[in-house]
Amino acid sequence: MFFLTKGRTLAAAFLGLAVVGTAILGLLMMDRSALPAWIPPSVVQALPDRSTLPDWVPTFWAEARARSGLTRARTLPPVSTAELKEHAFELVQGEVKQGAAMVDVRLVDGRSGQLVPDAVIFARRIDMAPDGMPTMTAPIEPMPAPEPGIYRFRTDLMMEGNWQLSLAAKVQGETGTVQNRLVLKAVQ
Repeated sequence: MFFLTKGRTLAAAFLGLAVVGTAILGLLMMDRSALPAWIPPSVVQALPDRSTLPDWVPTFWAEARARSGLTRARTLPPVSTAELKEHAFELVQGEVKQGAAMVDVRLVDGRSGQLVPDAVIFARRIDMAPDGMPTMTAPIEPMPAPEPGIYRFRTDLMMEGNWQLSLAAKVQGETGTVQNRLVLKAVQ
């Protein structure tokens, strides 16, 4: 019970600090002549002049929203969901042994034919969708790359058959997402 009360007290304290901080930031952003009359003159005089504020303190609400990536209140900046069609993942080997296995894929820039190193793979899944069992999944985890542009994954393919490796990645310097579904075969 003590911890629950202490936790609520801490949450209330943090909320109070956030409200006070927001109020102070609001006062700093306002023009002194536009401050409400109920604010004592001693408080108004104690506020720093906007010209003396450090560069990291926004001087207007619009600037604060722009710095935080918000165009309007409670909106987030758009996320690019466009597919990056110039790039593609390719399997290094189309067959792997059933059971514990390493799967290597390469990411190729189709415009130049070069391997793409340092992509950020943020989604991965392996399942038996090609054999009509999309709910049959296996664990998959990234491993250190054997060479730049090659991405290695460890998995445990418990059944023989066709497995679908689904990957999604961001490429540095490019807008969009690379998404591919590759089919590999697990053999005895």
